[in-house]
Amino acid sequence: MIYNITKYNAHWETQKLRRLGDFSRGKSKHRPRNDSILYDGGGYPFIQTGQIKATELYIDNHVQEYNEVGLLQSKLWKEGTLAITIAANIAETGIISYPMCFPDSVVGFVANPIKTSELYMHYIFAFIRTSIQKSVGGSIQDNINIDYLENLNFKIPDKRIQDNIVAVLSSLDRKIALNNAINAELESTARLLYDYWFTQFDFPDANGKPYKSSGGAMVWNEQLKREIPEGWIVKRLGSLGNFQNGVNYSKDEDGCTRAKIVNVRDISSSSTFIDIEKCDSLSLYSRVVDRFTLSPDDLLIARSGIPGSVRLIFDTPNKVIYCGFSIRFNLVNKKLRNYIFFALKNIETSTTKRSTGSILKNVSQDTLRDYAVSLPQDEIIEKFNIALEPLFHGMIGRVKENKELTTLRDFLLPLLMNGQVTIAEADVAAPEAEAEAPVISVKQAKNKFKPKPQQTKPSGFDDARYEEWKLEIGVAARGDMDEQTLKNIYEAMDEDDR
Repeated sequence: MIYNITKYNAHWETQKLRRLGDFSRGKSKHRPRNDSILYDGGGYPFIQTGQIKATELYIDNHVQEYNEVGLLQSKLWKEGTLAITIAANIAETGIISYPMCFPDSVVGFVANPIKTSELYMHYIFAFIRTSIQKSVGGSIQDNINIDYLENLNFKIPDKRIQDNIVAVLSSLDRKIALNNAINAELESTARLLYDYWFTQFDFPDANGKPYKSSGGAMVWNEQLKREIPEGWIVKRLGSLGNFQNGVNYSKDEDGCTRAKIVNVRDISSSSTFIDIEKCDSLSLYSRVVDRFTLSPDDLLIARSGIPGSVRLIFDTPNKVIYCGFSIRFNLVNKKLRNYIFFALKNIETSTTKRSTGSILKNVSQDTLRDYAVSLPQDEIIEKFNIALEPLFHGMIGRVKENKELTTLRDFLLPLLMNGQVTIAEADVAAPEAEAEAPVISVKQAKNKFKPKPQQTKPSGFDDARYEEWKLEIGVAARGDMDEQTLKNIYEAMDEDDR
């Protein structure tokens, strides 16, 4: 089978993928794989299939690390290697941004630079992934092997055309990655703000001064075993709202109401807001969908994966429900959503720090109901929500822009890989053999198909407004984030949010 043969690429050479570079299987010889002897102390990044599936292009983070013992039974792959999953999440790919280890459920590909690139191979798999998954789906254990990969047949253009295709598709993926990086910085700023206001208690007092640093009264709380600002109260989460486990369902169920469903992997692959467009769709009976429909005021908490991981959703035209391995927290006072979200992030952070190489116990409703939090006065919560609004608005805007970019990339991918659309350099004429295919330049492809910006950014940098913004969010006197990072975040914000 030749996956991409069409009348437009008949002149391209048919090749087996093994002719384009070296495929080698990852290593993880020790059993059990979660043995702490492999991880204690860490030092060598280790990724698994779920992280590869969650990436758009470059794998630039990790949550586990092997130590020297772990490295001895594995292999450290070079930066730029293409990681391809062959079990569980089949034919998912990502390029590692720095040296990493991965298990034998992942294959590493190193391209022959004369014939192709790791980036082009990534887009080959993006094109054929669904076909591969369908071909092996339903077996006792869905998996493939190196022989299967190496013997796949594909129409391969010359290297110049490959590089032009990569230039267009990777420009979209890099913009997606940039948006994700900006959102990570915005989240970091939001968490810094929470820490400054509610962990160190330097929220603005009645005079706009940092409360505790300016001598604000603190009182001992016996329940929390620490001091809290005078006038604050302590409540258990169970008294602030209702917890509800998600729906248990079968893929074979067929109701009349279509909905998106948030699974644990969607929580694990996000950080603040869940990208609903990436969630699975299913049809269930309307009464079931109505019972488990999420609203933007809800908090969603994972029971497994990384137990305690908490996420938000934003307004979407889709009905959104959540799986049985997660818990919805519906607050009575909706204004507390942001404050409680970051309070629960503390559970997630402590859980993540304990997670390396271990299997964790689930978080339950009882655990959450009994969790005690200190609550400030309503006016402080209101100020906190106002300070967070531009940060969250910017994050939501970039998630939505990434949806547009992803849609565009996925539209262009098959047209480019089967030769139906040809990318030519602006000053190079298209070959006669490609005359039937529409021709656009690399520059045209990057601009013509680029989504329109959501809002126009101001052309100048207002130093006075920037300093005012830092004071408003309470980070002006902080050393936790460097000045250039703060400026990058400020410049990335929409004008209205500034």
